[in-house]
Amino acid sequence: MAYAQSTQSLNINLEKESEDESIYLHSSVPGVSQTNGLQIERKIEERYLDKATPELCYSLESYRNTNNLTENVPSIRCYFIKKCQFPEPLCTTSTNINQVADKRFLERCTQKTRDLYQNIINEVINRQAPVILCSNGKNEREKRIIIGYKHQSIHHFFSSTSDLYHFYSLFSPRKFVEQFSNGVTITSIYLSELSHLKNRISLGEAITQVMREASLIFCLPITSLQPLFQQNVLSIQETTYSYCGMVFAHHFLNRLGSEYEALRACLDPNKPANQQLLLMMKKRLRQDTFNREYVLEIVKSQPILLKILYVNFALSHYIMSADKKTGPTLSYQRITSELVLSEKEIKDAIKKTVTTDHELEVFNSFLTFNKSILKTNFFQPTKISIAFRLDSTFLSPVEYPQIPFGMFLIIGSEFRGFHIRFQDISRGGIRIINSRNKEAYSANLRNLFDENYSLAATQQRKNKDIPEGGSKGTILLDADCQDKASIAFEKYIDSILDLTMTGLYSPGIKEQLIDLYGKDEVLFFGPDEGTAFMMDWACQHAKSRGVKHWKGITTGKNESLGGVPHDKFGMTTHSIHEYVTGVYRKLGLKEEEITKIQTGGPDGDLGSNEILVSKDKTIAVIDGSGVLYDPSGINRGELVELAKKRLTISHFKTSLLSSSGFQVLIDQNDVKLPDGEVVTNGLKFRNDFHLSKYAIADLFVPCGGRPESVDLTNVKMLFNSSGHPKFRIIIEGANLFFTQEARIYLEENGVILYKDSSANKGGVTSSSLEVLASLCLTDSEYQELMIPGESGTYPDFYLNYVKNIHEIICTNAELEFECIWRENKQTGKPRSQISDEISFEIVKLTDELQETSLWDNLTLRKSVISSAIPKVLINQLGILEIFERLSVNYLKALFGSYLASRYIYYFGVNASKISFFEYMNEFLLDGSRF
Repeated sequence: MAYAQSTQSLNINLEKESEDESIYLHSSVPGVSQTNGLQIERKIEERYLDKATPELCYSLESYRNTNNLTENVPSIRCYFIKKCQFPEPLCTTSTNINQVADKRFLERCTQKTRDLYQNIINEVINRQAPVILCSNGKNEREKRIIIGYKHQSIHHFFSSTSDLYHFYSLFSPRKFVEQFSNGVTITSIYLSELSHLKNRISLGEAITQVMREASLIFCLPITSLQPLFQQNVLSIQETTYSYCGMVFAHHFLNRLGSEYEALRACLDPNKPANQQLLLMMKKRLRQDTFNREYVLEIVKSQPILLKILYVNFALSHYIMSADKKTGPTLSYQRITSELVLSEKEIKDAIKKTVTTDHELEVFNSFLTFNKSILKTNFFQPTKISIAFRLDSTFLSPVEYPQIPFGMFLIIGSEFRGFHIRFQDISRGGIRIINSRNKEAYSANLRNLFDENYSLAATQQRKNKDIPEGGSKGTILLDADCQDKASIAFEKYIDSILDLTMTGLYSPGIKEQLIDLYGKDEVLFFGPDEGTAFMMDWACQHAKSRGVKHWKGITTGKNESLGGVPHDKFGMTTHSIHEYVTGVYRKLGLKEEEITKIQTGGPDGDLGSNEILVSKDKTIAVIDGSGVLYDPSGINRGELVELAKKRLTISHFKTSLLSSSGFQVLIDQNDVKLPDGEVVTNGLKFRNDFHLSKYAIADLFVPCGGRPESVDLTNVKMLFNSSGHPKFRIIIEGANLFFTQEARIYLEENGVILYKDSSANKGGVTSSSLEVLASLCLTDSEYQELMIPGESGTYPDFYLNYVKNIHEIICTNAELEFECIWRENKQTGKPRSQISDEISFEIVKLTDELQETSLWDNLTLRKSVISSAIPKVLINQLGILEIFERLSVNYLKALFGSYLASRYIYYFGVNASKISFFEYMNEFLLDGSRF
């Protein structure tokens, strides 16, 4: 396509595109960003630059006509794009520029440029953040900025960088993008001043600001507030801050109001129907009141308030550069020259400026955001996403009755995420949340914080057997970044390390943060949905960043790093199946005669291991690919093969199904089933199968699925027309598959149900013990005892340690199962309620025991710690050496959690003080019986 338009000013747009080479010529005003109409650079990067892979990528050369540049007069810019031709065979691992560069680049570049690019490649390979350098151009009026980064680590960076230098009244006479087959992109931009403009600062100062602020562009190249920056209404710092504040407002505005609280106080909290009604009302209020579009409209309407609020934020967290040659950014120079307003003055300014109550709430939430930020990497030059450590006391106790100990908000170009923990030292997994379509993304976004909070609270209840409290992290991928899970995870982890390594200098953080928290923080991460294969990277990255406890920062990692993978050793399933067999034992049932349905298929951790350990008659498996059903029993041999290979049920040989069986995949429509029913939509059929007429079995084990898949609005669909439950037994493998109200309804109507925080705690036990080994063993011992040799043979210590973990998991599960069963028979309370009471009492007693003089009794201390720690570790080191190597706080937590859990399991949640006295006497006599 090629066309030209003749008007009073030059208006040219020419395009010639082919698979190997494309040319674009267009006219535009130098130094001015295009906010409307044709945006050539956005088009080029989406088509050629952002999707670069070693197998297919493109180089770019761009030139602008610099003759007679005058104000507001367009000149011609051209772009030449060519497919890269790399040396054969394609090399993706080398850092040698001669082996990984485009042939044309090697032919034309000078030795000086080759050496410069070689150094940049070396740096990019070894770090997550972009590498940004500056050199002189062809004369004193020109500078060159070179930026190196990894393929697909960012999108829209090329065009957003243009917006950045335009903000400082600069233009680029020429710029280049070079690709390398080892996954590196290097952009070289020559910048000059426009002679007809009187710059606010010199060329050198402008270049310095561009280099510093490029990190913000890298973190968030495009946001919904971008037009305010492109039109010079806000600086890049103000724009990025305003976007982060808007994210906070969207998640945390008090959208329920006093009327909701009054209604909540009037309703009987012991009736599940009332609680479900409140939950539905809460969701509706959140959805309808302050949705994303409405908050955006309000925020964009008051840029003056955004500037005031940014000043309030920046004065608390701005980092003065350690480099004396580099002064404060232009934005900071502006804010320090303006009148600094107090909190009261800011509130007054907001009241005088806004016109509605909703606007008042939104901008007051920005002020709450500022007050809650304890530390942030916002002003760090080497960040790759933006993280905030928040003081969680701003949360409404009406919505969140248990206030978290700590929380992080992380915002990146591909995602947004949270991390919540309920104790200082806590443990929990990191979950990737995918969205199949934009509607699902909107729902996931609305519920993101609540889902994270509920998962962390469940983890807190689940962690009753271990010294660590509960935590959880979530990473919600943006609607158009569903294939960017690994990149999002890496940015999420690296940014949290920025905030927990304050004061340390490492390849990812060059300057100290302003730390208003003032205490050391240690976070531990475990595998969850979508992140099991990422634990190795996080461990190795923590080591490269200089994290002291790198060996234990992640759990479930590969054996080559001393990890104990949950999936390979079935850690969570060991706990779940202990509950399954416990019910069989109590009811006198034979496993081989039990019919079962499970969500979570042979490709997943829980789903595959559930298949491998069970001997039942499985009649349905629902996984990410669809539904597999056979009322005669699915061929177990084929299921086991899929589980061993970690394949979805889409790979099942349908020839092995009976005449009544079927397979329906999510991308299939209008499928006729053996009974004549037609499935019009395979995705919906999969999502609702557990509620369908086919879902009838003795046992239901959800090993996957979205939170709150069953609540009071649909729980009655788990009963037949006669009111009898379709499932006699439910053991929750997946977290939060049922709401608490739905669980109680099921139990009150005859279902034997054990909830997630009791049944699936095996994984957290394994994680805790994996970290225990890393804390107790020196680096050399860890290498010898926990890491396989070159032949892949496991050390005997490692195998015995895994065996000990299995034993501890099964013992803990059996003890809690028996306690819940016993309490249910004695009191008639729902098992789901008893489970929560047990967790609450154990956690409460754990904290109390750590403050008593019992710890001072060395005999008791040795007895308790010896019972809590795997025997193979004690045999290796000795109990006194373990005392020396573990911190007192950790030992006290271990001491308290073991004593508390055993006491509650044996004597119940309502045991008397006399019972505890008897318990302690017996423990001193023979602690091994507990």
